[in-house]
Amino acid sequence: MKFPKLEQAAIESELAKLDGWTLRDDGLAILKSFKFSNFAEAFGFMTECAIVAEKLNHHPEWSNVYSRVKVCLTTHDSQGITERDFLLANAMQKAAAGRG
Repeated sequence: MKFPKLEQAAIESELAKLDGWTLRDDGLAILKSFKFSNFAEAFGFMTECAIVAEKLNHHPEWSNVYSRVKVCLTTHDSQGITERDFLLANAMQKAAAGRG
């Protein structure tokens, strides 16, 4: 199922509700770097987010080095940002909130 690409005003409105997320320079993705107290916390965050991503059938582009997780969310089928990206970003915010 293809999700409609969001208009710029909707993207800016949704970004304003999130902490620390930014728009990629080309405007086709949202980005955030998460910092945790150690590798176990970072990996736990990724595991929790992977379960949500699987349920949403929307998988992040991400990387992990020790206590940092860099995330890039975009909807490839729509060639830009959709509601699914913000659903996953919100879930990631919640998953990170309880971790050190």
